[in-house]
Amino acid sequence: MKSLSDSGLFKQVPSRTEAKTDTTSRVARQILDLEAAARAVKTERLRAARLAQEAEAPVAPPKKAAAKRPKKG
Repeated sequence: MKSLSDSGLFKQVPSRTEAKTDTTSRVARQILDLEAAARAVKTERLRAARLAQEAEAPVAPPKKAAAKRPKKG
């Protein structure tokens, strides 16, 4: 006699195409998640490098605004 967990009494068995679609979707999500994680790591690395570069750079004095010319007319 089979136990209830082995018989698949309450579980729907997906069709062959549904199983392939689910597998494809799962793998695609994993790839997208890995790419997003790599992008986040790269962004943090570049942000840290930019902040370090800005900290080392001398502060330039602000430029004076150019004198406005009178309007012709």
